[in-house]
Amino acid sequence: MKRDMKKLLLFTVCALLFGVNNANAQKPAHITFDRLVIDVGEFPETSPVKSAIFNFKNTGEQPLVINQAVASCGCTVPEYSKQPIMPGKSGQIKVTYNGKNKFPGRFKKSVTVRTNGDQEVTRIYISGNMTAAK
Repeated sequence: MKRDMKKLLLFTVCALLFGVNNANAQKPAHITFDRLVIDVGEFPETSPVKSAIFNFKNTGEQPLVINQAVASCGCTVPEYSKQPIMPGKSGQIKVTYNGKNKFPGRFKKSVTVRTNGDQEVTRIYISGNMTAAK
């Protein structure tokens, strides 16, 4: 009887370990952007607001959650869904630059995107050239 119990206990422990390893075999969420830099081109100081849409896909095997998207300055605002992105599905981050009361010229602003995926931090950039009003 004792021997049977030991075998059963050993079998149970092995089955649990195999199950845990199998569960961990799934790839975590992974965010894949179609591009990391969007240049909005040249625009006049009289029309200082420009937006860009960054498309991404969850190429992992777990739901992707964007925990945070933080711009490098107050003139740039990211918008994104707080809902999980399921494996194989796509999402967007809209980044809006407002050059009002900023010096004309070339700019490049970053947004730091933090996720629950295997690549926890990704930086995306919006750039352009605001020309002076005449």
